[in-house]
Amino acid sequence: MKLGFVGTGAITEAVITGLMKSRSDIEAIVVSPRSQDVAARLAEMFPIVRVGRDNQDVVDSAEIVFLAVRPQIAEEVVKELRFHGHQQVVSFIAAVPIESLASWIGVPVIITRAIPLPFVAALRGATAIYPPNDDIADLFSSLGTAVQAEDLKQYDLFGAASALMATYFGLLETSARWLEAEGMPYDQASIYLKGLFGSLSHVTDASNEQSFEAMASEFSTKGGLNEQVFAEFKENGGTKALTLALDSVLKRIEQK
Repeated sequence: MKLGFVGTGAITEAVITGLMKSRSDIEAIVVSPRSQDVAARLAEMFPIVRVGRDNQDVVDSAEIVFLAVRPQIAEEVVKELRFHGHQQVVSFIAAVPIESLASWIGVPVIITRAIPLPFVAALRGATAIYPPNDDIADLFSSLGTAVQAEDLKQYDLFGAASALMATYFGLLETSARWLEAEGMPYDQASIYLKGLFGSLSHVTDASNEQSFEAMASEFSTKGGLNEQVFAEFKENGGTKALTLALDSVLKRIEQK
């Protein structure tokens, strides 16, 4: 299997790092020279990684081409490239539909969209894929979990859900600053909250329960403190604000 990455940023680095930990069937990887520091670091770390002369060299050298450029320059970059018929193309480019990519590429390639997150470097997390493609799903299953969207709406919903990461850290920051305001050193608050939320993440991974509501109930004594905090969070508009934000993000994704 020969892979090529057009665009060499943080997600490309995470995907390649994960693949090098989990796959033994990759013969060669060629990466774009544009992000010189990342490209050079990958080539130094992994013997099968080569920095391409240019993006066309990446495409010419690969059976599967990954597009990992910013949406603002995607059309310009992709239209300059000459693809080979029946190549596989995997797009990490947010909010650019398959129809647009196909028109820019201009030859009959197989196009799959994917949303890998930074955690794939550690073989964790879930990568959403659309349309279903067993070969690409197998590749991303090596990096954690691959979730194949049944239709475009479901894929867009996965994209909206992936926008929750900053909110997660924002919740931690708000909690840490509250503890600090009550007299606890920020560093100590941070250590405690990392341990608490890290343990909750482990419980979530290990649980056979599908309902988060059931998990919340399991960790909330009737009339206890956990139940109180969530009830007041909900009553003061916390869950409504989150729902409205997700609605807004989904609308933005669907309008692209």
